[in-house]
Amino acid sequence: MSSLSLRALVADTRPLREHHVRRLWIAQIITVIGAQLTVVAVPAQIYADTGSSAYVGLTGLFGLVPLVIFGLYGGALADHFDRRKMLMVTTLGLIVSSGLFWLQSALGSHNVWLLLCLFSVQQAFFAVNQPTRQAVLPKLLPLDLLPAANALFMTVFQAGAIAGPLVAGVLIPITGYTYLYLIDTITLFATLYAVVFLPRMPVEGAGTKAPGLRSVLDGFVYLRTQPVLLMSFVVDLIAMIFGMPRALYPQIAHQSFLGPADGGIVFALLYAAIPAGSVIGGVFSGWMSRAERQGLIVLWCISVWGLGIALFGATLWVTPSLRMPMLVLGLFFQMVAGAADVASAAIRSSILQSAADDNVRGRLQGVFTVVVAGGPRIADVVHGGVAAVVGTAATTAGGGGLVVVGMVLCAILAPTFVRYRVTHRLSVEPAAQEA
Repeated sequence: MSSLSLRALVADTRPLREHHVRRLWIAQIITVIGAQLTVVAVPAQIYADTGSSAYVGLTGLFGLVPLVIFGLYGGALADHFDRRKMLMVTTLGLIVSSGLFWLQSALGSHNVWLLLCLFSVQQAFFAVNQPTRQAVLPKLLPLDLLPAANALFMTVFQAGAIAGPLVAGVLIPITGYTYLYLIDTITLFATLYAVVFLPRMPVEGAGTKAPGLRSVLDGFVYLRTQPVLLMSFVVDLIAMIFGMPRALYPQIAHQSFLGPADGGIVFALLYAAIPAGSVIGGVFSGWMSRAERQGLIVLWCISVWGLGIALFGATLWVTPSLRMPMLVLGLFFQMVAGAADVASAAIRSSILQSAADDNVRGRLQGVFTVVVAGGPRIADVVHGGVAAVVGTAATTAGGGGLVVVGMVLCAILAPTFVRYRVTHRLSVEPAAQEA
């Protein structure tokens, strides 16, 4: 393979030439593992304090409710106030909430309700921060570089999703939870540093009234008139609700591959396979910068995701002599699904960032945050209930198959989305004013 063709295949790093984007990306490399340490430490501490999985399960409720409420309202705030100021406030909020996690652990607290409330506060700040951060990228980059930029940020996130839990698993028995929360708190200052040096980012066409419920509803009204944007949410919900079997991993690891009931290496590999595939897909994401038929590509990528999950489900019908080969094959199919998923996610984010008007980008990114976070949680309930009736293999394989069927139906019922395309070089938005 020639060096020219290899450069065309690997990740497009041109977005990193923009110094603000480069700072944000480097900051994410620093902060992502710390954030994942907290993601692991909170449920681990709750279980250690209570010995109850029911209390651990409450993290889903205490996390989802503020994520939905503040994800939607935070998007409205991001469409009203200067986005640099919004990022500064929410990043400081994340630092304070992580610091409070550290403080309660350092003081030896065993109050589970305090932990859950702190978790809710942290998720509320995250829910406002995330749509604001996503709405910033189109102000810093030419629109044709958005797929590459999104792929770069998602690759770092997925790498952290692999490394964070592994590091936490090693450190918790040695250091306890206190130092994990402290690491998260300290690393967040890297993001604050990157945000402080961003230019001012007033919203074009922002209203004069403070945003309220009406502003949130206006975002949904706008979305209803934009079939391409609406379909970008629909296809993601189909992919996640029917094709995300993570709730079944403990049972699959134990029953299909004879792992221990309380975890083990097979359990860890099942959780790591999709993020590992996403990292590989992100590394070889150079083609995304040249992709024009973005709607059609999203449908194909999600179809590959569904097919990969269906084939993974097929490997669960195993005989004892084939357990290890089927495990390896199943992990491979999940990695293929993960590579397709990161491509779909990066291009869908780019569609949302480029096709939406600037004065509604924050609200639509808020909806995107809710969809991305809510879809897998709905999947946990659906897959868990169905697997109790038909088993893990049929549930996983059938769910993946339904994703493929869903993409075919979307292609038939939403031809506008199929035809959606961009050119290689789009006009650049007016540069943000320097601070």
